Amino acid sequence: MKFILGKKVKMSQIFDEEGNVIPVTIIEAGPVTVTNIRTKDKHGYEAVQVGFLEKKKNIKKPLLGQFKKLFQFLKEFRLDKTKKEKDINFEIGQEIKVDIFQPGEKVNVSGISRGKGFQGVVKRHHFKGSPKSHGTKDRWRAPGSIGATTPQRVVKGRRMAGRAGGKRVTIKNLEIVKVEPEKNLLYLKGAVPGKKGTLLEIKNY
Repeated sequence: MKFILGKKVKMSQIFDEEGNVIPVTIIEAGPVTVTNIRTKDKHGYEAVQVGFLEKKKNIKKPLLGQFKKLFQFLKEFRLDKTKKEKDINFEIGQEIKVDIFQPGEKVNVSGISRGKGFQGVVKRHHFKGSPKSHGTKDRWRAPGSIGATTPQRVVKGRRMAGRAGGKRVTIKNLEIVKVEPEKNLLYLKGAVPGKKGTLLEIKNY
């Protein structure tokens, strides 16, 4: 069970030993600090809270006293205390770095996808649209009928125009191509959610 927080840096490409091009996403992963530990007896579930990227401005004294140093991001990772993981323990103040991962491992990456603003049904829901001939005029990208006479309302869940993107997305089984512990960089094969600077949760359990 491994996890860390990261920030999307950019997309790039590298070459393997055979000269093949590998598309990668470069992520600034960690270091993160364990700020709190949730236990089943006290909180009803097992989890570890970690902080990422120290915040240096506008820190209020109560928070400063609680965390010693305040972080820009705080996230919890649930723990599954199975037989395989029963001996894994964390301590408050413990630092987790990117070197816990190795090339070849598979991870799941979660983040907020890029927002696309208000979009029509063709882009948002991949509608086909109306025919471009046979008398069709100005209705090529229209949604068409949105319901029958009964019930006399729009049914909940009807696919219509609206805001697209900006949702939590998880990409599973991304391969780690390269790890640079001295620069806190993680190279993942393929694309991850969000734009540059997006906060990402990386875990392999």
